[in-house]
Amino acid sequence: MVIKDDSSPRHSASDNGGVRDFLRALGPGLITGAADDDPSGIGTHSQVGAAFGYGLAWTFVLSFPLMVAIQQIAAEIGRVTGAGIARNLRRHYPRPLLWTMVSLLIVANIINLGADLSAMGAALALLAGGSSGLYTLLFGILCIVLEVGLSYPRYAAILKWSTLSLFTYVAVLFVAHVPWGTALKSLVVPDIRFSAAYATAFVAILGTTISPYLFFWQAGQEIEEQHRRHAKPLCLTPLTAGPELRRIRLDTLTGMGFSTLISLAIVFATAATLHAGGIRDITTSSQAAEALRPVAGQFAFAMFALGIVGTGLLAVPVLAGSAAYAVTEMAGRAGSLDAKPLSARLFYGTIAATTLAGASLNTVGIDPARALYWAAVVNGLLAGPLMIVMMLIARNRRAMGRLTISRAQHWAGWAATAVMSGASLLFLAFAVAQAG
Repeated sequence: MVIKDDSSPRHSASDNGGVRDFLRALGPGLITGAADDDPSGIGTHSQVGAAFGYGLAWTFVLSFPLMVAIQQIAAEIGRVTGAGIARNLRRHYPRPLLWTMVSLLIVANIINLGADLSAMGAALALLAGGSSGLYTLLFGILCIVLEVGLSYPRYAAILKWSTLSLFTYVAVLFVAHVPWGTALKSLVVPDIRFSAAYATAFVAILGTTISPYLFFWQAGQEIEEQHRRHAKPLCLTPLTAGPELRRIRLDTLTGMGFSTLISLAIVFATAATLHAGGIRDITTSSQAAEALRPVAGQFAFAMFALGIVGTGLLAVPVLAGSAAYAVTEMAGRAGSLDAKPLSARLFYGTIAATTLAGASLNTVGIDPARALYWAAVVNGLLAGPLMIVMMLIARNRRAMGRLTISRAQHWAGWAATAVMSGASLLFLAFAVAQAG
């Protein structure tokens, strides 16, 4: 697919430069999609593959168009209005709604950060020995230093190229001896089982695929790109918006497609090794890596563990950054990865505080697997209402001007919202039943 844009040479394509320009068009959507496969997500997908084999692979075919629809809407809100989701909430909706959404996001992100950083520390300890707790803290500090110390263009480039770390899970497939006939059939022929464990796993896949922090991040990144190119919000220049909206569509489709393929690679690899070898009880990504060693060999173990570290270095900044965008917008303050630290204290302070809070969860004796469970509960509380609000913003002419979403996007977005809301309610029902 080639996008032609005579007004913007950055996205124009020619016979000689089509691939290069395609790669240049990728950015917020690609990074968002890759960050979706964070260490906690890897743990969920490993657990699904180990427990159910290929039985839930079909859910990724279902979730792919839903995540494309809602992430494209998040990106368009940012690029069209020139404001993030929290700022649009502040402008057009009651303040208690804004405070509730941002508060839930911060809680979920801190818990998720704790789970991801802990998984990174445990993975490095498996590879190199030493203290996983120390590694967890050092990874947190490293991510803070990179986000605060680097300019946005350089940092965005690092995030973009770090998505290549996800190919480690493709490498694992080459030694996993996947029965491809069975694996590919599972994508189109659902193996539905009527059990609480199966239903919980189904909801967990949706919860790790369609996550609220990704909405805030992609909207915020579109604003960063707008500022970097010294462009105006599209609502002010609707007649020239076509090429930019096509770029967002291509970027989001590519990023979510990449995310889905990597998720499937993890499920297929663990189904072909752990499930086939009788290992069914996996709770964390580092457990999955360790369990692979005797079943699939040292190479598969090393690739899986390295992938956890690589994806964590990509996902941790996205989690902390999305919280920073939300907090500064809620407060009506400016915040940007391209701003100097002293001129954006609240923004960078939120990044540092949430990252260190997440890293500290491991030191106070909170079980990462249990923390991840509660992060999923909070995300379940947040996802449905937030998606409803996003759909209202995307159809609000006061916010979007003449560039409200199309009828097709309208129906696709509401379908994603309905599925995610239903899944969240189902998950919360299981959570209440377990608590009781």
